[in-house]
Amino acid sequence: MAQDTTVGTAEARLRSVGLKVTAPRLAVLDAVSTPGHRDADTVFSLVSPQLPKTSLQAVYGVLAALVSSGLVRKIEPAGSAALYESRVGDNHHHVACLSCGSIADVDCAIGASPCLTPSNTNGFSIHVAEVTFWGVCAPCQSADTPAV
Repeated sequence: MAQDTTVGTAEARLRSVGLKVTAPRLAVLDAVSTPGHRDADTVFSLVSPQLPKTSLQAVYGVLAALVSSGLVRKIEPAGSAALYESRVGDNHHHVACLSCGSIADVDCAIGASPCLTPSNTNGFSIHVAEVTFWGVCAPCQSADTPAV
């Protein structure tokens, strides 16, 4: 689930993972803390009105720090820019629309991570399985349906 993103909570979350509380980190964390998946350009467009002197490169740096600390999750669906989300610490996957590229969360129906085990691990200890389902979202299905 999306986490509470009040300033006090955001500050506490940053401190809890050993990150210094800065205006760019608070702004980027706020930009990704609502449900959904955002690319760095979108995060930058949300942050820049509050911090007009910030750069896209600075946003990438903050996103990297937030991902490394576990506060934000980065997903990289095939054919898409990296996307960032605040839903972390649970076992969920994603569904992507082949038509418009929209992404949505899908709860894992099997159970705890990694929830899928390959037949041959090649000696790896598997911790996480990332699954992306591909299909056509409801709005694109409606758009493709001829009017009667």
